[in-house]
Amino acid sequence: MIEGFDTAAFVAATLAEDMGQGGDITSNAVIPADARLTAVMDSRDAVVVAGLPLAEAFFRALDPDCAIETLVAEGQAVAAGADLMRISGNARALLTAERSALNTVQHLTGIATMTRAYVDAIAGTGAILLDTRKTLPGLRALEKYATRMGSATNHRMRLDDGVMIKDNHIAVAGGVEPAVRAAKAAGLAGVVVEVDRIDQIEPALAAGADRLLLDNMDVPTLKAAVALVAGRVPTEASGGVRLDTIRAIAETGVTYISVGRITQSAPAADVGLDYA
Repeated sequence: MIEGFDTAAFVAATLAEDMGQGGDITSNAVIPADARLTAVMDSRDAVVVAGLPLAEAFFRALDPDCAIETLVAEGQAVAAGADLMRISGNARALLTAERSALNTVQHLTGIATMTRAYVDAIAGTGAILLDTRKTLPGLRALEKYATRMGSATNHRMRLDDGVMIKDNHIAVAGGVEPAVRAAKAAGLAGVVVEVDRIDQIEPALAAGADRLLLDNMDVPTLKAAVALVAGRVPTEASGGVRLDTIRAIAETGVTYISVGRITQSAPAADVGLDYA
């Protein structure tokens, strides 16, 4: 369903966590075993939707015969009050799966919604929004899926998915140039190097850096860095980027802007399930 993510295992583990040893004792006591439920999942806010296929997997895990109609597409922007999904099936099963399904949709939709706001803020500049590895342990594939639904581009998924020489690597290696040369000598391609000073740029490029991550630079410094690089390699702005600052950063001419906030700080969307 989502590349690099075991949906079946996630659904099983999440339901096991929520149901415990005794299952949904409330629904089992209050709802007749053969009762039916029809409900609609809706959004109380304007959002960008993500996670509906996972919600469906939760409901079907407990009621394989339930009828589900998905009413909007993943990545679609919807208005407040929009219906997202209609579900009909065994009442006990659907009510037991409800919280796990909603938690997942709320979290992923929150990420997608914040991501789209950042993407919209840099529209027309040519800069590309990237996510980061600042994700909840075990949920990276899901959270990065949500940023894609918000129209961002995924940065590296794992430590083996790309070379990024950061400040601590540089400190231990003895400088930008020896760190880059060591990576190149190891046969690594696509070497991204973090620089936080203008005077690190030429040594990084001379050593063979394939991309520069311009870390925590203010807008005037970013402009100077982009001018100095002069298109020799792609540039990426990173560090402390906010929605109210990203447009000015994009207008410096950087190729990419990476933002940890879109996964690290996105609030959950207000999505509910109502009896229909």
